[in-house]
Amino acid sequence: MKTVSFTAIALGAFQLAGCTFKQAEEPRRPNILFAISDDQSFPHTSFAGSSLVNTPAFDRIAKEGVYFTSAIASSPGCAPSRSAIVTGRHHWQNEESGQHGASWMKKHVPFIDLLDQNGYVTGLTGKGVAPFRYAENETDTFRRATNAGGIAHSNINYNPGSPDDERPAAGVSTINYFENFRYFMENVRGDEPFFFWYGGFEPHRGYEQDSWKRSGKSLEDAEVPGFFPDNDIIRGDLLDYAVEIEWFDQHLQRMLSYLEETGELDNTIIIVTSDNGMPFPRAKANCYEYGIHVPFAIRYPAEFPGNRIVDDPISFIDLAPTILELTSTSPEGMLPISGKSLVHILKSREQGFVDDSRKYAFSGRERHSSSRYLNRGYPQRAIRSSDFLLIWNMKPQRWPAGAPQRIKPETDDELLPIYGIDEYGVHHSDWAFTDIDAAPSKSFIIENHTDENIRPYFDLAVARRPEFELFNVKDDPYNLNSLSGNPDYLEIEKELKEALIRELNKSEDPRIAGPDKEIFDTYPRYMHMREFPEPDRF
Repeated sequence: MKTVSFTAIALGAFQLAGCTFKQAEEPRRPNILFAISDDQSFPHTSFAGSSLVNTPAFDRIAKEGVYFTSAIASSPGCAPSRSAIVTGRHHWQNEESGQHGASWMKKHVPFIDLLDQNGYVTGLTGKGVAPFRYAENETDTFRRATNAGGIAHSNINYNPGSPDDERPAAGVSTINYFENFRYFMENVRGDEPFFFWYGGFEPHRGYEQDSWKRSGKSLEDAEVPGFFPDNDIIRGDLLDYAVEIEWFDQHLQRMLSYLEETGELDNTIIIVTSDNGMPFPRAKANCYEYGIHVPFAIRYPAEFPGNRIVDDPISFIDLAPTILELTSTSPEGMLPISGKSLVHILKSREQGFVDDSRKYAFSGRERHSSSRYLNRGYPQRAIRSSDFLLIWNMKPQRWPAGAPQRIKPETDDELLPIYGIDEYGVHHSDWAFTDIDAAPSKSFIIENHTDENIRPYFDLAVARRPEFELFNVKDDPYNLNSLSGNPDYLEIEKELKEALIRELNKSEDPRIAGPDKEIFDTYPRYMHMREFPEPDRF
């Protein structure tokens, strides 16, 4: 006699009743919105307590997500920093693809390409992985064809002077970031998970001077870092900077509201940061705190317990492995990744110091702008622990902010005035110290360098520096008092130097591991060039 199982009988009855089993739906893969401003230092969010700015969008991500107090950009300049983000590698590992204004080589595959292959729809608006030279035509087999941040969607723009031009200042980009994001969502994304790169051009210079006066701000709102003199010119410049940070945050707020209205917000990982520090003297293009320490927050309530502050030092090279893990994407096809995933920190419920193995984050720079004889850079390597920052100025004989005098254009050797100050006492930013962006702050400090009250700030910004500098970042966030060589800190300095050298050797930094230690100064630059006299003429 043939037996029939209870399961079979039950299944038959279920089908007779007109019922069928539905296969369980696969869990939705998370979307990712990556928002990165251009030149914003770590204190300048209202979440961090700043009175300079109001950043409700960033504050929401930080409050409802995980806020990192020690997020260290991989470089104090945009191109090498962004290179590290998408490759998971120190910029010195990426050859030309890690240097400002150089070529992006095909072999440096960004994680975004792998997301494309894994079913994600990717795109960007605004500033992507730049400035780099990408392939200009099909015959260029050396360079990558498209931006390493994704396919650009930046065609929707404000019309300057029109009634719908809501931009708060003339220096703000005409790109309507939010409308381009909405276009991507409604016309490109489809039903697939997405990765979208929102790259604001703000608060990169130039600014419309005194735009802050139309934004309800007052000079009393400005917080003047200790490496600047405190006066109305400096305060006004800082407020113009704040106007542009708020513009970036405003478009992020619109993106968050849109995702919330469409039911996508809680299934979208939001990452908000900046590529490097503020475009002021002794900040951007310097490995000091205000050059490499940036705001950083991540929100994803489905898996990341929120309302947490984490103090572990983290680096931009950790972003690629984090995103690959979160999207279940293999790194196959990329060059070896140096960073470590943050997922275990994000999914934990702990605050403060979470991962004992994360003791350090690393940063560095080579050539920023064209600012020295033969287009040479100012190589630095830096290591940041939770409490200390060690900077190695590898060529201390060079000028850190660029040479103080350049050759007059269209002449062989005629020199422009020293420090870029003309016969009327007016400073011309493009004539000297050109690693510092043109700014009222820069011009004031240089024009008044003979004033005994201003001279210390001039020296902090442009004077030659010792080979090593060591700072206690908790007690000295402005990095004014180097402890290098101080007997009380010899053990700490020794520990940081050894850890830095280990990492540079491990990552085969050409400056350390060779064979060509000067290779970074040989890469072609595809941006504005200047000529400078030989250093011994100064």
